[in-house]
Amino acid sequence: MKIIFMGTPDFSVGALEALVAAGHEVVLVVTQPDKAKGRSGQMQYPPVKECAQKYGIPVFQPVKVKTPEAVEELRKYEADVFVVAAFGQILSKEILTMPRFGCVNIHASLLPKYRGASPINWCIINGEQETGVTIMQMDEGVDTGDILSTVTVPIAQDETAESLFEKLSKEGAKLIVDTLPKLERGELTPIKQDDAKSSHTKMMHKSLGKIDWQKSAVEIERLVRGLNSWPSAYTYMNGKSVKLWRCAVADNDFDGMERAGELVNVTKNAIDVACGRGILQICELQLEGKKRMDTKTFLLGNQWKAGMRFDR
Repeated sequence: MKIIFMGTPDFSVGALEALVAAGHEVVLVVTQPDKAKGRSGQMQYPPVKECAQKYGIPVFQPVKVKTPEAVEELRKYEADVFVVAAFGQILSKEILTMPRFGCVNIHASLLPKYRGASPINWCIINGEQETGVTIMQMDEGVDTGDILSTVTVPIAQDETAESLFEKLSKEGAKLIVDTLPKLERGELTPIKQDDAKSSHTKMMHKSLGKIDWQKSAVEIERLVRGLNSWPSAYTYMNGKSVKLWRCAVADNDFDGMERAGELVNVTKNAIDVACGRGILQICELQLEGKKRMDTKTFLLGNQWKAGMRFDR
């Protein structure tokens, strides 16, 4: 098929590479504009742009893809279908209806339950046992279009957003390659979404990572995994931020509401923290201005003791 591919982050790269490898004609890649990186201000290409250049595919980077000029640029390529994967902009009705087979989206969850920008994170934070990828026929709503195909992926007990991101990227790449020929041959039966079963996931912001120690150890452990590697879960000790990278639930039943945030046990290898319900064991952490390290290494240089408390 003749494809215009729209995507921006690492998640999208696998799908673009798979489409090229499957022999599809990717005539254009549309991605977000380059961004300045760090203090140096050096411009950084989106990952999808780097991938497109590797294959010699033309790249289009409109600030707003819905402008008349951008729409006319897309029209020039006469694509059969637009494949969208974490592009980062809303498409207009004019764009959605432009190609012969419309626009299809690679969505990183099983619709309709987790719509929106951050389904990978929220599946983990909410304690889901499984998630997956949905190929969806796009309409004017946010992730509301008909379902064309799905694949289910179990969520491991130690799953982080980063590891799940990689799994779903690979599964999405395989699923889009499997779905497009069926779409072209008219072999798919679109399934309408049940709006009553949907929710909308919020964008990730740093403020979401601030730990409320009055929550249960189970909830906090899921938050740590769901925000790893960005924006990360954090707390404060003596006014300095402490990022938590890996934790375990040491006790489910401990009633620690009055002691929430207190270090109840510190050994050479472990830091146990009282939560509103249960005890959380910190396995990997990072003190402000320092490197990320396991708890044993951290305690060699930091004299944390039982009775200390994370700042509220």
